[in-house]
Amino acid sequence: MGRLIYGFNVSVDGYIADAQGSIDWSDPSEELHQYWNDFERETALSFYGRRLYELMSAYWPTADQDPDAGPIIRDYAEVWCNMPKVVFSSTLESVDWNSRLERGDPVDVVKKLKAETDGNMEVAGATLAAPIVQAGLVDEFRLVIAPTAVGGGLPFFPTLPSWITLRLLENRTFPGGTVLLRYEAI
Repeated sequence: MGRLIYGFNVSVDGYIADAQGSIDWSDPSEELHQYWNDFERETALSFYGRRLYELMSAYWPTADQDPDAGPIIRDYAEVWCNMPKVVFSSTLESVDWNSRLERGDPVDVVKKLKAETDGNMEVAGATLAAPIVQAGLVDEFRLVIAPTAVGGGLPFFPTLPSWITLRLLENRTFPGGTVLLRYEAI
């Protein structure tokens, strides 16, 4: 059975994007970017909603062709394009880069694929993650806390039907004061 991880760069006040939808405040250091590269490299399957998939697919498939792209960017571009992805959308006609399109209920699909997949899986994006978190399907939360308060926007956690009790697995500080907190749902 797969292990589902929900992780994101988060403002210190709990948002993954500010009120205008910007994530510019969460620009990762090279060390943090390498952390995410390594995490994605070990991901057996990633779940994406349409908006995040469109954002990622607009950049990463050609990012390695930019002459100014460093080795970490080129590495992530390759990892992202090759990683198996399930994209949930009712409006997209097709998806590329080792992705498959899914129109079913995310909770039902994730339950099924967790049972069929060995290794780590990730849910990418707060909107898609909300019903999956609420259904209790997330095994681990990875919050990478940026030392910035944005005052509102898209929260990492949705409104919960009840408390989620967590156990700290790891904490780590990155350059610039960014802190990783890994929690297991118990």
